[in-house]
Formats: sequence, C-alpha cells, structure tokens
Amino acid sequence: MCEPSGSDDAMVHASEMVDGDEMIHGNEMVVHDSVMIDGNEMVQENVMVLGSGEMVQGSEMVHNNEIIQVNDMIQVNEMVNGDKMAHGHELVGVELTTPTASRRRRKKSVVWEHFTIEEMPGGVSRASCNLCKQTFAYSCGSKISERVAKRHYRSTGYANAMFDQDCTCSNLAKMIILHDYPLHIVEQRGFTAFIGSLQPRFRVIDVDTIEGQVHSVYQKERENLMHVFSTVPGRISLTVRLWATSQTLGYISLAAQFIDTEWRVHRRMVNFMMVSSPHSENSLSEAISTSLSDWNMKDKLFTITLDNDPSSHDIYSANMINYLSNKDNIMIKGQLFVVRCYAHILNTVAQDVIASVHSVIYNIRESIKFIKASSVHEDKFAEIALQLEIPSAKTLCLDVTTQWNTTYLMLLAALDYQQVFASLETCDGDYNEAPSTEDWKKVEAACSYLSLLYDSAHNIMAAPNPTSNIFFHEAWKLQSELSNAIAHEDPIFRSTAKIMHERFDKYWKDCNLVLAIAVVMDPRFKMKLVEFSYSKIHSVEASKYVKVVDDAIHELYSEYATQGEANRDAHVTDNSAAVTPPNGDELLDFDIYLSEIATSQPSISELEQYLEEALMPRIQDFEILEWWKLNTIKFPTLSKMARDVLAIPMSVVSSGSSIFSATATGSQMLDDYRSSLRPETVEALFCAKDWLQYPPATTEAPSTALVKMEN
Repeated sequence: MCEPSGSDDAMVHASEMVDGDEMIHGNEMVVHDSVMIDGNEMVQENVMVLGSGEMVQGSEMVHNNEIIQVNDMIQVNEMVNGDKMAHGHELVGVELTTPTASRRRRKKSVVWEHFTIEEMPGGVSRASCNLCKQTFAYSCGSKISERVAKRHYRSTGYANAMFDQDCTCSNLAKMIILHDYPLHIVEQRGFTAFIGSLQPRFRVIDVDTIEGQVHSVYQKERENLMHVFSTVPGRISLTVRLWATSQTLGYISLAAQFIDTEWRVHRRMVNFMMVSSPHSENSLSEAISTSLSDWNMKDKLFTITLDNDPSSHDIYSANMINYLSNKDNIMIKGQLFVVRCYAHILNTVAQDVIASVHSVIYNIRESIKFIKASSVHEDKFAEIALQLEIPSAKTLCLDVTTQWNTTYLMLLAALDYQQVFASLETCDGDYNEAPSTEDWKKVEAACSYLSLLYDSAHNIMAAPNPTSNIFFHEAWKLQSELSNAIAHEDPIFRSTAKIMHERFDKYWKDCNLVLAIAVVMDPRFKMKLVEFSYSKIHSVEASKYVKVVDDAIHELYSEYATQGEANRDAHVTDNSAAVTPPNGDELLDFDIYLSEIATSQPSISELEQYLEEALMPRIQDFEILEWWKLNTIKFPTLSKMARDVLAIPMSVVSSGSSIFSATATGSQMLDDYRSSLRPETVEALFCAKDWLQYPPATTEAPSTALVKMEN
C-alpha cells in the first residue's frame, strides 16, 4: 500500500476525484478536518461511513489517510446512527468485507509515458511532465495521481492529438525531395534520435521504405499534372537540357511550358531520363518521343528549346522533325520547331570574350589578392587612390569564375583604378602584377561589349512574366550593336567585336523568325518594330527579311484558321439536326441571301484586322497576357495562335533563376550520390521536387489511418 500525495482532506465517492477546494454535490461529499452529518452518513477524521446496505462502487476508498485498492465492492453491513459512530481511525459497528480471491493489478495508463517519476528527499515521489516539466505529487498506484496527470495531459492538447504513420512518412519523403537530402538520412543516428524526441510513436523506416515513399509522392503528383495537361487549351512547348555524370551515362531533362485558360504561363518538368549518349541526336529524339507518348502530348507539341552547342543545331532540328511520328502536325513545316536558348548564347559569347583576355584577368585577380591579403596593402592602395584623386566609388573584389557577371564587375572596378595599380607597382617591390597599358585597352574593350550582354540578361530576369515577345528587343539590339562594332576603328575593339559577332550572328540567323513572330503578337509593336529593327540591321535588304516574317505569320495564322474551320464543320455535322431550319421558315430565303453576300464580299481576317489597328501605348506595366485574355472574343482564332506563340520558351532557364552561371545553361553535372541511385529514383526526385513547388490540382482526401492518443 502506497501513500497518496494529494490533500489529506480530499475524499472520493463513486470513482470521482476531488482536489483543491472543489465541492462535489449530490451523493458526493468533501470533508475538511471537520465532522459533517448528512442524513444517515457521518464523517469524522477523514472517515466516511455510509448507511446500511449502501454500496461504494469503484476501486478506491480513503481510510485513515490511506488509499485502499479494492477491485470489488465494499459492503457496509451495519447502519451507523445515533450511538454508532466512527471514532478515531476505526469504524464502530461496521464490518468490511473484501474478496478472498487474488486481485488483478490494474493496467498502467499510457498517460504515464509522458511523465517522469522522480524521487524527492524524504521518500516523496513526484511526476514531472516531459513536455512542460511541471511536477505533481505522485503516489504509486493511486488513481488520484493518475487523474491529476490525465487532467494536465488533456490541458496540453496532446491527449487529443492524432498521429498518422503513413502521413508522416509521406511528409518525410517530401522533405527529402524538396531539400535534396540523401535517402539514407532515415537511418542516421542523429536524425532518428531527433524524430524520436518529437514523436515516440513514429516507427523508424529504412532506405528501401523511404525510397518507396518517394515514388508514391512522384506518382501522385504525376497524376495531378496529367490532369492539368488534359485541360491545357492550346499547344505545349518543351525545353531540353543535358546532364552529365562522372560515368559514361548521362541524363536528359524535359520541361513543358504552356499558357492555361486564365492566360497564365506555366513550366513543369515532365521527365528526367537516363541515356547512354546524351549528346547524340538519336538519344535526344528518342527521349522526346518517349516523353510525348507518356504524357499524351504528341498532337500538342509546338516547339522544342535546346541549350546545346550551336554547331549541332541543324542536325538536331532535321533529325527530330523526321523522327517524330506526328511530324505532319508540326506548324509551318517546322520553321519554328527548334529554338535555341537565349541565355545559353549570352553565356557562350561572354565566355568567349573572357577567354580572349584571360591572361589580363589573371593579373588583375592576383593584384586584388595582393591588396586584400594585408591591411597595410589596402591602406597603401587607398592612399594612392586619394592622392591621384580617383573619383570611383567601386570596390575591388574577386570574381566567381563560374559566374561571368562577377568577372565583368571585377574588371569594371579595376579599370577605374588602373593608375593606382601602376603607382603601387613602382613603390612596392613585392607587387609586380600590374597590367600594361595594352592590357588595360583589352579590358576596356571587353567590358564595353560585356556590358551589352550584362544589360540584356538583367532585362530578361527583371520580367515578371518572361513571355517570348520580350526576347526580340534584346536580340535585335545585340545583333545591331555587334554588326556595327566589327567596323570599329580600334583594332582591339574590332577584334573583340568580331569574336562576339561570329557567335551571335549564328543565333540570330537561326532564331530571328520565331523571335519576330513573337513580337508581332505584342499589340504595342506588331510588324512595325520588325520593320524598324530590320532596317537597322539589314539596311537596304530589310524589306526582303520583313517579307519572310510577314509570309510566315500569315501562313501560321492560315493553319490555325483551317484547324478552327475543321473543328466547326465537325461540330455542325454532329449537330446538323439542331441547326436545320424547320419547314415553313419564312426567313429561309433571308439566310440564303446572307450566305451569298458573305461569299461575294470576303471579310477581312482577324490577323489583318489586328495588324491594321493602331498600336497600344508602350506603358511600362503593360500586361500582354491580360490584353489577349480581354480580346479573346474579338480575335477567337488569332488569340489561340498568340497563346501558343507567347508560351514558346526562348530560354531553358526558368523565371527567377540567374542566367549568368556557367551551370545555368549547357550540360550540367549530376553529383556522384544521385548518379549512384536507380534511374527511376533520380527521375522521381527531380520531377517531384519541381511539382511540389506548386499547389495540387486536386484536394487530398484525409487519411483514415489515424492513431488517437488514449484518454
């Protein structure tokens, strides 16, 4: 028998608990060191005596400051009244009958799993809550202690908390996917200890199980995306990127870009496939064909944007058009089918410029290292700059070799201090890395042309919705500047410009048509900007190039109009009974008359109407997609064409990403860990990470596998 730790003045009747100053009414009574008589009941010195024949139902009875554990009923055989009363610590005239059979110990409540029993001085025990560390008096086996513990546990909210093992595993898989954690994190000792401290009920899983969870997340998100694709109103364009590994194998990633019914641009990764030779045109064509089949997009493909080297562009273009089974569905004979990445050409040209002055860049890097290595050197450099009255406020800093914009900014700042570098070399015998006058001339030429690429890249990244129409502005300005620069009077400037123009001119010839058609879909410019820009680039031959664009855009519109008429004819055929005029229709001749007028007086097309209307004002916050959304009824066919054209991804780099990094375009490297995983797991990790960034298309049904904490 154990001592209770609660108040000695508390008394429980009929399995109820009373603590503090709480009073229980009805057939329950609390006595505080006094004698109280209620009917035939009398309590004295913490002893309760009941009238004859009453039963105390429950498992506890307070007697002489002790808790008596009783699993059966206590029979009071005699009635206490008048001369029969309880004296001291014993009952007079009361016979207590207890069962002789062995008593079964009550099962320990789960609530004690959340308390720690601590032995205090004097042999007293207290229960400490594992959550809030609050302590309570504890008596072994006491239901009073247990009820106090339960009351506190309920007050924390954890008593009614639900735990779902399956849901937790799914969320763990999503965490691993989103943050690129290794799958074996689930078996790491620190992680399992951390999870155990949060939820002891969680059953630790192994690598194979979490890999299965990753695939489950992938499959569910794939179904959601498949539903999204089924609702896309227009065509879908693809971006293709190449990934290399430390092995001979490689991967191809494909993403789909489209505009939805609300005229919002979306880009979603659709595949991340392993191929034996990622740079082979056959591998690329096969991967694209497989992806189109898997996603039921063969009849919806519009364009493909590649980040590959320009030299292989023609091979890829011809091979893929011939390889795809739905080549007859390719618009205007494939003239827009293959697009080259604009971000890739910017990076490639920038790297060419940097390579042309790599020796000077080395000297500048070493110079900055020398200055930054010592505060004495920094002070001396600042002193010389002050003496020479250098007005520049730029700060010297080292570049990140994989990000060409940082190299450009490093060179730009160094240019302002070229005199300081020369003076420092004359007064400090330890410094001998100052560039020569000829070297600074090369740096000046390089910065002059790198600034064009730098500004163009920033303009693209600043666009909140990088629709295809914004790229024509950047491309034609670069082409015009470089075309003029190759005739520069300074041989150093002319040489640098020639390096850039050779590379960019190839891009312009391959992509100027798709760029031009895209800008025609901008109601602020239409064909007018094409005519203006071509006059700057092609001079007297401008009209020839303008006609190429005009013919292509009319041919493209004609194909959309033909498809629309075919759809309408099919609709009319299916509903011919509904549109047949009833017999005796008095206006039947009028309908025939209207039909004759329509054939004798051909109406102007939507495209011609659009091109002839006045240009929209060139306001800064003009929303082109919103404009087309509002004008869909006015231009039902042309708006379908505009939707597909504006959704063409002119860059493989997604919105919000930096296009300056060498890893942003071109072949990327897959790390050794992911290269060691199964190809289907790699695809699940990459694709699901992209898909989880967006809200689900369907509402997830609540799980039924719930485990509720015991009360």
